[in-house]
Amino acid sequence: MNDKMVALSPCPSSPNCVSSLETEEAKHRIQPLTWSGDLAHAKARLRQAIVAAGNATFVRETDTYWKVEFRSRFFRFVDDVEFWFDHKTNIIHVRSASRLGYSDFGVNRKRIEKIRSLMR
Repeated sequence: MNDKMVALSPCPSSPNCVSSLETEEAKHRIQPLTWSGDLAHAKARLRQAIVAAGNATFVRETDTYWKVEFRSRFFRFVDDVEFWFDHKTNIIHVRSASRLGYSDFGVNRKRIEKIRSLMR
């Protein structure tokens, strides 16, 4: 992935995905995260929020992109979460999706909203 381009994966047609870059499907659309001030401080706050959200493994980290895996406690299902840092607008675009299955019962949306809340 080129760090200078937005390259979050698109959401599939199934309802187990949310993305701040989604423009077509309202069921997938979620607001991006925002920060003010220093990017390094924002990344530290985001890292703390991700860890506090639970069962997270950081898979890839570059200057503008993070990929994190979250595992469910009981069945160990994996959800892939991506963060793209837009330095020019102080926005963190997000995508969260289940790897398997059709419905996630809103888990991915709830996780991003929890992370948003923990960042405040």
